[in-house]
Amino acid sequence: MAEQTLNGRRVAVLATDGFEQSELEKPVEALKAAGATVEVVSPTSGEIQGMEHDQKGRMASVDTELKNASAGDYDALVLPGGVANPDALRLEPEAIAFVRSFAEANKPIAAICHGPWTLINAEAVEGKTMTSWPSLEVDLTNAGAEWVDREVVVDRGLVTSRKPDDLPAFCARMIEEFAEGRHGDAPEPGA
Repeated sequence: MAEQTLNGRRVAVLATDGFEQSELEKPVEALKAAGATVEVVSPTSGEIQGMEHDQKGRMASVDTELKNASAGDYDALVLPGGVANPDALRLEPEAIAFVRSFAEANKPIAAICHGPWTLINAEAVEGKTMTSWPSLEVDLTNAGAEWVDREVVVDRGLVTSRKPDDLPAFCARMIEEFAEGRHGDAPEPGA
């Protein structure tokens, strides 16, 4: 049994149709195993369509519709990838405001693959060292982030990874950062 380091913590997973299956499911499993209460938050209610790369995957149940969610109700945020998911979310003003609220409150955020696209629109990447799917390198750099090609990067509570293969490292660091809670502006020691 996993150590229950996140007992009492509530985590939002912001996603919509087109999320990468493993990038939603594996972090949710890891968070629940660590004792967190996890809610899938989406602009739509009911279910959202997952993808396994370019093929349709399983549906995921939406726990809370975005219009009824407040960042103040959660301790941390997960942003799964998939190309269509973050691309759609970054066009939703409510989704960007939700993400920005986490960043402004210095709450930990974990984003994988294409997930950081929403962080760009939420103006939450400037001055951060990050990674992502390689096609986002220029977008993140242009938004003021320092992009690096590593399995997992942590910068002041922001955990980022490149792809599904990075999920074991991503989930481990996500749990650590979410257990620490709020982060100030000081860089991590040794960063």
